[in-house]
This record gives sequence, C-alpha cells and structure tokens, in this order.
Amino acid sequence: MPFTALHTGLGRLDATLPDLGQKLKWSQVHKVRPRPPLVCPECEWSLHAKVSGQGMPFFAHDPGRPPSCELANESWEHHMLKLEMAAAIREAGWFAELEVPAADGSWRADVMATSTDGTQRMAWEAQLSPITVDDIHERTERYRAEDIRVCWVSPNKKPPQWISAVPAVRVRAPADREQAWMVDDGVAGFDYRAGGWAFREERLPQFVRWVLNGQLVSVESYPRYRRVRRVVDGEQLRFRRGRWWTSLKSSEDQTRHELTRRRQEAAKEQREARRQQQEKEAEQRRKELEEKERIRKAEEAERLRKQWEEEARIRRAERDKRWAEEKAQRAQEEAEEARRLAVEQAEREERERQTVAEATLWWRRLSKQQIDELFAAVAERAWREEKLWLTIPDEPKMDPTFAYGVPLYCQRNRRRFLYGVVRPCPSLVTASPRAREEPALVRSPQEAKELEEAGHEGRITHFDFPEHEQLSMC
Repeated sequence: MPFTALHTGLGRLDATLPDLGQKLKWSQVHKVRPRPPLVCPECEWSLHAKVSGQGMPFFAHDPGRPPSCELANESWEHHMLKLEMAAAIREAGWFAELEVPAADGSWRADVMATSTDGTQRMAWEAQLSPITVDDIHERTERYRAEDIRVCWVSPNKKPPQWISAVPAVRVRAPADREQAWMVDDGVAGFDYRAGGWAFREERLPQFVRWVLNGQLVSVESYPRYRRVRRVVDGEQLRFRRGRWWTSLKSSEDQTRHELTRRRQEAAKEQREARRQQQEKEAEQRRKELEEKERIRKAEEAERLRKQWEEEARIRRAERDKRWAEEKAQRAQEEAEEARRLAVEQAEREERERQTVAEATLWWRRLSKQQIDELFAAVAERAWREEKLWLTIPDEPKMDPTFAYGVPLYCQRNRRRFLYGVVRPCPSLVTASPRAREEPALVRSPQEAKELEEAGHEGRITHFDFPEHEQLSMC
C-alpha cells in the first residue's frame, strides 16, 4: 500500500498531502479516464489511485506486481504509523515526505522530515519486522554519512533489542482513533537527586516536535545508570537501557551527576588509599614494635638461659662437691663399718670360740662310756614311761640353739617333736632362749642344780648317776 507514486509528467505525488505535493486534487487522479501514468517508486510497477474502507487515499499496484516490492508488502499497522509520523512532522512545522529513497538507492526513509529552510533533514523509520543490532547500526550510519538524523520507531508490544543501540522509541497505538499515539519507551528524564533515569511517556506529536526543534536529543546513558526500574501492570520491573531521548538539561544533569560521582569516588578512593596507607603504616609500626619486643624477649631469654646455665653450673659444682664429700664420708663410714664388723666378727668368733671351749669343757667332764650310758638311760626311760622310741645318733652333735646340748627327737602319730635336750651347758643357757624352756636331761643332781642356778626354766630330769664317776672321768 504505497502512499507515493511517480507521475510521468508531474513527478512525485504524495497521497497524504491535500494537493498531493503537486497542486493537484485527489479527484484529478482517482477514477479518471484516461488513467494518469503512475508507477511505484520502489518496483516501478504501474499504480492507480484508490481509497480504503476507512476513507484513506493511497496508491495500489495493478495486477501482476513483483512479489519483492517492499512498499506493497508493508502491513496496515506500518502504513498507519507512517501516516501518524508524517502528520506529527507537519504539525511541528516541518515538511514530511513518505517513502523517500537515497539518490544511490542505499536507503529509503519511511518518512523524511525537512526543515522549512531546507538545511536540516531527519529520517523517521517505522520498524516492525525483526532486525539485528548490527544491521540497524549499519542503516543508521548510512543516514549519518549524509548528515541526516534518524529515529527508529517500533510499535511492537515488547521493546526491541536495538532500542538502546540506536536513537529509537517504542510507541503505543490508541484504543480510540480520536486519541493520539503515545511514546512509552525510549524517552526519559534524569533525576539528579535519585541519581538515575526515569521513564517518561509523551504524545507522539509532542515528542516529534521536541525532537525536530532540538529540545530532545539522543543521549548515551553512562554504564552506571543503564539499569532503570519501571512499574508494569502493577509489578516493578528492571530494564537495561543504553540510550535515551531526553532534554539537554537531563543530559547535562547526567554528566554533572557522573562527574560528581566520580569526584566522590575519587575522594572515597583517596580516603580509602589514605586509610590503607595509615593501616599499612600502623601495621609497619606494629611489626616494628613486635620485632623490638621479639628481640627484647630473645635477649631476655638468652640472659635467662645464661643465668640458668650459670646457676646450673654452680648447682652441679655444689652437687659434685656434695657427692664427693658424701662419697668420702660413705667411704669413711664403710671403712669404719668394715672395721666395726671386723671387730664384731672377731669378738663374735672369740665368743663362739670361748662358747665352744666352754661347751667342750662341759662335755669333756664325761667319758665316752658315761655319754653312751646317759643316752641309753634317756632312751630306756622314754620307752618305759611314755612308750616313745628315741633315735640316738651314733655321734651326738652339740647344737648351739640348745646351749650346746644334744636335742633328741621322737615321733608320735606321724608327727616329729622334740623330746628333750641332753646336757645343755649351764653357762650358755642364758644366751639360748630355747634351751631355758625345753626339757633338759642330765646325769646327776649336781648337773640339775647347775642348770637351775644358771636360770633354766623348763623341766629338768636327772638320772642320778654317781657324781664320783663323773669327777674321776674329768
């Protein structure tokens, strides 16, 4: 559905203008015979004037048009948006031409706005179909190469990806034809106090007027301010925008805020650097103090070590001296003890010798016959009176335990016990406790008397042998 056509004799006709741009009435080209020679500026196929069901004039292709013609393939929404942009441009006092191609065919503007003095041009592009960021950048650069400003306009419900890459806005069609189209994305104001951008909604005609008059400019958002919050359907969402249409004041406010922020950050960094330097210096002082304290402690430890070693050396010397003295004393004591033991041993041996001598003298008072007679009498008495069988040794031996008497044993009920001691020496009874208590067996009353006088406490039995025989034997 083209809104422009090329007339063979008159040139370019624009169906959106009252005089078609050539001081013609619509009735002069619509349903007239012969048909005026009109062709499509895009594909050069023949056109004819036509009116839509809503009463909108346009040019339609004759049957058999090329399927690649972009003007013929544009949607109804695309055409309506172009008409709205053209109307807004004309309302702002600028000239508006639809479907304007470049001289070399490198671009074709949906709507070209031209100032009244012809010194300024601005392309307004209705972009409904998907396009990559690289492609839209390339198309924007083509306009800039010819000193033509451009604004890309999307009526899609979802903001396009390229809305922050090039000068662009998103518009919203009105629910009622009597209402104006609204720009609801791509326009913002900078809130200096809040330190960020805020979305602004404007009527499309007002937005176009401000842009054409230079009251709104396309400004790149600094990286710090690209995240913007907005309430959509009662839900707060966060968007990322890298470029806005905004006023010169908002642009200056962003720059001023960024410079202030950078100064504050620089001051903060300086404060942080000073703080870190102070902490570093404090840490250095702390380490120096720690090192001094470590050296002091090491010196103190070394002093204490030497002091301890000296005290230990003195203690060792005193200990060695004490040990030497104790060793010498022990040696002296051992020598004295050895001498004492030797004396005691000699005395003991002397006493034993004297004891043995006394015991020998005591037993030598009897002859061998008298001794045998005594033992025989003892055995006979034990059997006669007590029915005890005594074992008389062939060679009776004196026992020091029993005052050098001869102990005799018997057995009763398989139990061996001491029957008595034959002739304990009276002079040795006091030195033999057992000899004082055990029964004593002697030859005569005289021997019994001597034992009693010597302190014998046990029973004494004598056999009343004649004393003169004993004396004669001695």
